[in-house]
Amino acid sequence: MNSNPGTKYLEPSTMTQRRVFTVSELTANIKVLLEDKFPFIWICGEISNLSVPASGHFYFTLKDKKAQINTVMFRGQNRNLKYMPENGMSITGIGRISVYEPRGTYQIILEYLEPEGTGAIQLAFEQLKERLKAEGLFDEKYKNPLPFLPRKISIVTSPTGAVVHDILKIVNRRFPNIHIEIIPVKVQGDGSEMEIVSGLETINERSDSDLVILARGGGSLEDLQAFNSEDVARAIFASKIPIISAVGHETDFSIADFVADLRAPTPSAAAELAVPLKIDLLNKNAELTTTLTITLSRYIKNLRKIVKEMSKRLVDPNKKIEDLRLRTDDFLSRLIRTFKKNILQQNERLEWRRDRLNSHNPLIYTKKGNEKLEQNYNNLLTYIKICLNKNKFLLRELNARLYALNPKAILARGYSITRTIPDAVIVRNTKQVKIGQDIEVMVSKGSLICRIKRK
Repeated sequence: MNSNPGTKYLEPSTMTQRRVFTVSELTANIKVLLEDKFPFIWICGEISNLSVPASGHFYFTLKDKKAQINTVMFRGQNRNLKYMPENGMSITGIGRISVYEPRGTYQIILEYLEPEGTGAIQLAFEQLKERLKAEGLFDEKYKNPLPFLPRKISIVTSPTGAVVHDILKIVNRRFPNIHIEIIPVKVQGDGSEMEIVSGLETINERSDSDLVILARGGGSLEDLQAFNSEDVARAIFASKIPIISAVGHETDFSIADFVADLRAPTPSAAAELAVPLKIDLLNKNAELTTTLTITLSRYIKNLRKIVKEMSKRLVDPNKKIEDLRLRTDDFLSRLIRTFKKNILQQNERLEWRRDRLNSHNPLIYTKKGNEKLEQNYNNLLTYIKICLNKNKFLLRELNARLYALNPKAILARGYSITRTIPDAVIVRNTKQVKIGQDIEVMVSKGSLICRIKRK
């Protein structure tokens, strides 16, 4: 019984009703509460401590003047972004609140984000422009010169727009009957980038065009998005055929304009830059023909005069030919003798080297090496067997010694271990416990909860 009526002890039945959480259980419950309370929320703030590991996920801190929160954007979501987030950038995004259980910290997992202020499309345009410029895609040294008079022109544009009709009209007016090929593609909307890239790759694979005109009419920055994509820019840069970019109006600039070999302010201007006036070429050709005829006539007249003067001083060529024939026969006979002598010397050297090679036949050394290898192999097997037997005996001895020291084996012989509750300290002296204190007695199978009545 309790000698002090003012002190209350919890009975064992009361202790069993107490709910004790582990750290993992508590963290899991907090995680469920947060995720249920905040399934998806919009949030804004400034990016700091941005890091992108090899996994491709975005890890950063989103903060304002008074607070901050850890933020994650996984690779599956951030690969759809048209721009790269940077430290100090103010963004707005949507995501869900979660708890990272190993550290016990809460965070937000973003599904989408966009910059504040400058539009996402404009920011993506500027970032892509700076990145491609740093890579050298805009350098003049990589631009191909336009052909003077292309035999075949491929036009990559929409077949239903007014652009293609303007280009055909101007080309036919400047140089009729030139070979024109229309590569129909979408110039805006879903799939337009891939169609433009596929069209440029097809033209380069066939390699039968001398010039490519990439064209479309004017529009907003969103309408020109296909021509501001990285895939289209790299397809233009990889093209072996010169490309004229004629996208939008004169004030519109796209990534394709900077990468292309030549930028035209409008599609109509591209047609004028691609094809010269046929009438000008005909007039120039007539002038060159007249000049060439007069020059050649004078040149031939001078050559005839020189030939006539040289023929008077020319020695009879038959005599020179006979002398050259005699010298040729002499050189031929000397050459034959030299070749025969060299062949004879080479045969003698070959016989000498063959005799030396036979005296050092590798089969003899190979046989000796095989015998030595067989002996070493047998010695190695014998040594391995000795080591294995020795280690087996040692393992049996250590196993027996380990079993003798096993505390469970001691308990199985009737011994027990007494520990205090709740700090689980092993009792080695009666002074470690008090009258009325609960202790745990561990036996071979299970344990007992006891209370000390006397010492």
